[in-house]
Amino acid sequence: MCGIAGLIFPSAVTGQLAALEVMGRAIAHRGPDDTGVLQATTLDGAWQVGLLHRRLSIIDIATGHQPLGNAAGDVQIIFNGEIYNFQPLREELIALGYQFRTASDTETIVHAYVQWGEDCVQHFRGMFAFAIWDARHNRVFMARDPFGKKPLFLWQQDGKLAFASEIKAILALPGVGEHASANQAAIWDYFAYRYAPGPATLFEGIRKLAPGSTATWENGVLRERVYYTPPDSRPRVAAPLPADPVATFLDKLDESVRIRMISDVPFGAFLSGGIDSSAVVALMSRHAGVPVKTFSVGFREGGFSELAYAADIARQFGTEHHELEVSVDQVIALLPDLVRFRDAPVAEPSDIPIYLLAKESRKTVKMVLTGEGSDEILGGYPKHVYERYAGHYQLLPGALRRGLIEPAIGALPYRFRRAKTAIVNLGLDDFDERMPRWFGMMSDQERARLVAMPAPARTREAGLSCGEGSALRRILCFDQLSWLPDNLLERGDRMTMAASLEARMPFMDHELAAYVSSLPDDYRVRGRTTKWILREAMKQLLPQAILARPKVGFRVPVNEWFRGPMKDYLYEHLTGASSRTRHYYHADALQQVLAEHVQGRQNHEKLLWSLLTLEIWHRQYL
Repeated sequence: MCGIAGLIFPSAVTGQLAALEVMGRAIAHRGPDDTGVLQATTLDGAWQVGLLHRRLSIIDIATGHQPLGNAAGDVQIIFNGEIYNFQPLREELIALGYQFRTASDTETIVHAYVQWGEDCVQHFRGMFAFAIWDARHNRVFMARDPFGKKPLFLWQQDGKLAFASEIKAILALPGVGEHASANQAAIWDYFAYRYAPGPATLFEGIRKLAPGSTATWENGVLRERVYYTPPDSRPRVAAPLPADPVATFLDKLDESVRIRMISDVPFGAFLSGGIDSSAVVALMSRHAGVPVKTFSVGFREGGFSELAYAADIARQFGTEHHELEVSVDQVIALLPDLVRFRDAPVAEPSDIPIYLLAKESRKTVKMVLTGEGSDEILGGYPKHVYERYAGHYQLLPGALRRGLIEPAIGALPYRFRRAKTAIVNLGLDDFDERMPRWFGMMSDQERARLVAMPAPARTREAGLSCGEGSALRRILCFDQLSWLPDNLLERGDRMTMAASLEARMPFMDHELAAYVSSLPDDYRVRGRTTKWILREAMKQLLPQAILARPKVGFRVPVNEWFRGPMKDYLYEHLTGASSRTRHYYHADALQQVLAEHVQGRQNHEKLLWSLLTLEIWHRQYL
């Protein structure tokens, strides 16, 4: 796990390579163990290429320095991530005649590229973002893993191309950060999604390389192609099932956990006490020769703490367990720093405990396994149950829905929040509007009521091809193409790497995803039971109390904080004289939202949190 950055520019433009060092300092937290730089010129002398690597040493600590090249030195790589199948892939390449000088997974990528060219990405099982300088063809080849677990951002202007693991490295370039401006179309989308849907970012001119994509630069031209789309983006093809689909799933999940335990440094696991992280710890315990180190976080407000559940799992599997409690004072103090680490609003309050947990874990380990991605692969949210009813609900007369049912449900107190969310979202006829609204902030109508800025002519990019297949597959497709890479995985990468900690996600194995996608829908969602196949597989390993628990996750008591200790902080940022974003909103509508929340008439915690951190982002960057 590391940080990478690069520059390509015409040779006539002088003094650019010195900026590599500045880019590296901006992402030093991603790789505190080592740094390396490569400077090259194309054969015709027309272009300069600079690559920078910041290393967090996990595998092959002694000889894994980057940039790393082949024996001839004409193919050089900078790499962020892990290739979990590098050992069998290495044996295959040795059989083809390649010789290895290191024990690192990085060298496997180099030889795979020489052997298979751009199709090398089809051979990798892991998480990665890398850039390869191919002096033989005057080419820079970049790639990102299938689900986008590792980030790569791009900036192009006046013939120059810059790329990096984090936006802050690009902003460190002379003339870029000083003139940074907000992408108004992305901000408009943010009010619906709570994040900037890719390939956009909130910064004008900076974009993401899409998950499962490659980019090839040659002679000033950048060509991009998609090499992977999640299997849930296509209708299921009926095929014979294994004799025991649940046992086959458990075998595949067990393998996914086992190969992610390959490490030359101490490692552990994040343990929330939910089924996902508990399953990972249970399977890790099968393969670990010593007690697994586990790390849990909770809140001083007892109703929001899951520490007791996590402690039960830790005792059952004899882990070396560590606990951490978070207070509201830490949240207020950390928010500006976390927005800067994120290069974006901290759209999920749970970013804060994840960061603090990462810092605590980093005292004893350099890598952890997590349960991230299980819900988006296996169907773990209430929305995965409700979405199937959208067509039926929309058959009711519009006057009945909008005039009676929805107002009555909307007036219910907060404890009925899931029913309220379901009814509002099921009433949205447009699939593209409904998908972000399940977890987002506002429908189109709600956004128009609050937001004063004009809607841009073009907002989110087209390309989420989720229009086919069952209702479950369509919503999982959206999760896997948008919600995961642009929100959950992006924040997970930033919050752990801010603490120089690597996080690996066994549920996000593309081979495991392909298997569960090949099964009928009811192996994932059966009746009102989510993640059915995981619950069945874990019956022999986990206690019933964990299997039957409703989904909680890292729930943060923002609702209470905004009515109490964070009330003045919230008002000052959104309505105070120094607010940078209050012009985005209709003042009376914003005051109504604030009053409804503070007075306890409605819970707008998700909306208000997103508006607050958007304001902090403006203060940090613009």
